[in-house]
Amino acid sequence: MSKIFAGVIITTLALYGLSPMDASAAVKAQTVAYTVDNEKFTGYLTYDDAYSGKRPGIIVVHEWWGHDAYARKRAEMLAKLGYTALALDMYGTGKLASHPKDAKSFMMAATKSVGQMKSRFLAAYDLLKKHNTVEKSKMAAIGYCFGGNVAINMALAGVDLNAAVAFHSTLTQWVKKTPKDLKTKIRIFNGADDPFLQKPTVAAFESVMQASGADYKHVYYPGVVHSFTNPEATEKGKKFKLPLAYDAKADEDSWKQTTELFRKIFNSVR
Repeated sequence: MSKIFAGVIITTLALYGLSPMDASAAVKAQTVAYTVDNEKFTGYLTYDDAYSGKRPGIIVVHEWWGHDAYARKRAEMLAKLGYTALALDMYGTGKLASHPKDAKSFMMAATKSVGQMKSRFLAAYDLLKKHNTVEKSKMAAIGYCFGGNVAINMALAGVDLNAAVAFHSTLTQWVKKTPKDLKTKIRIFNGADDPFLQKPTVAAFESVMQASGADYKHVYYPGVVHSFTNPEATEKGKKFKLPLAYDAKADEDSWKQTTELFRKIFNSVR
């Protein structure tokens, strides 16, 4: 059985290269340090301190590069919408890839077993759920690339999530058991021209969704490739000769649909 311990460390945004937030928004941010199976992990928690009531908690799962400024930015965006968000760490403190080979190595290590993957996810999930700003019955997860796969698989693994949203996900299914009555709402946003998205994988995943009776929607964007939500994707694609490219319209539309979903299921007002 995995042993999970948690603690909180507050640090400055500048340390992580993040721009200062609008003071009027009263958004607070802090790093959170926790341990899973004797390994250290560092997440990033943020919320709007101007609002005193409890609100939904949303987990943000990073791309295969690791826990970075992009994942933290998405957490901040959710905080400004009235949620408490935690950008978790699936790899371990300091494990941020600068090359695809390292990213693949980190990803393979993190997903070597469903049990380990779930333990790492639940460590952050439990931290967020126990935060004094969070309504425990209102939890969701979003993820990008590898992170989207994690969010979906955690729903399939039985983690209590009202919604799981995946952006440019390859739909890799590590959890093989199909739930008979999946309560989590599943939303997938992908580029129609993403070469990482294989038709057999999509077909297999859609069969799982149908068998589980899930509230499921898969949106495709014509002419769009992998990593379309990340403004740094195009540069990385050129650098490593990978089919990565930012697409502003797809980014904006997928985010709009995601926030509309959250407003609907959580009765949010922002």
